Amino acid sequence: MNSIRLLDLGGVSYLRSQTIYHGVASAFSSSTPATVIILYPKEPYVCIGFHQVLEKDVDLSACRRLKIPVLRREVGGGAVYLDSDQLFFQLVFPIEQVPPRISDIYSLFLEAPARTYQRLGIPAFFRPTNDILVGERKISGAGVAILERAVVVVGNIIFDFDYDVMSRVLNVPSEKFRDKVYHTLRQYVTSIKRELGRMFPREEVKKILIEEFQKVLGYRLEDGELSAREKDEIEMMDKKFQTPEWIAQKRVRHRNALKITTGIEIAESMLKTPGGLIRATLTTKKGYIEDLTLSGDFTISPIDSLNRMEGLLIGKDVRTSIWERDLERFYEEYVLDSPGLKAQDFILAIKKAANQ
Repeated sequence: MNSIRLLDLGGVSYLRSQTIYHGVASAFSSSTPATVIILYPKEPYVCIGFHQVLEKDVDLSACRRLKIPVLRREVGGGAVYLDSDQLFFQLVFPIEQVPPRISDIYSLFLEAPARTYQRLGIPAFFRPTNDILVGERKISGAGVAILERAVVVVGNIIFDFDYDVMSRVLNVPSEKFRDKVYHTLRQYVTSIKRELGRMFPREEVKKILIEEFQKVLGYRLEDGELSAREKDEIEMMDKKFQTPEWIAQKRVRHRNALKITTGIEIAESMLKTPGGLIRATLTTKKGYIEDLTLSGDFTISPIDSLNRMEGLLIGKDVRTSIWERDLERFYEEYVLDSPGLKAQDFILAIKKAANQ
């Protein structure tokens, strides 16, 4: 690798913010230089991961009301709300010039954005697999994909984040779940503005990011241009990414679950029982129950039984059976009156949410 090409493209359409790196990767050949692309979308949009189900993961009616378009990328991960308050970095490198393990790819390429935050006065750090955190709050995410002959790494610098819109465009099983998503996003996702109380000029942050990529990668980033072939491929991607067949392709989805950041997940299950429907809304942190809401159309007495059950399980490792025994014991000791329901029903609802 003699040099790294820098494509500093500024503001582009929401469509081009995804199709440019796809087109560069599609046109990749032995003569294509390793490339760092930096840009931002002029318009807001929702972008879903390659393996997601459009109608299951995105609230399409909300997107229509808000006039927010939806795209599908060829990189994995979850649905995200993207806008001009985020600066994208997109790296397209030859396969032979990156580490063979995906975990090592993340470790290499996310060092520069982490250092960029640090130079702004934010104590950010890289945490495997693919997050940049400030304390426990996510301030940048990333994805990796092998497209054609190239490895693609995509990520962002978050200047500000709209928690409300993000929670509204996601398809969730209930409004109570949506409210939980909103509050969990506020708890575990942050931004430059939230951390420092002010914004930085985009050009200043971009300059720092470029400097840090040069230090980490050990090569100067030299301004370059798209080749004619790359431009042709990008135009083809423009057409492909707007077809209903591409955006709405069917995939299998088994759970109502949302990953907020590495180790933090919100999930909801519904279980029909002879006594009524049980809904379990569960937030886990590295496998431990951080928050739990039990609700439904059943009858249970004493009236504070659900609050007591929820409190009993906070902090328990949902991957073990200890919490199940605790709940069974609670059910027996407090002589709960719940027609058509037993402890095992609540246990099954919680395990279903936890995918256990």
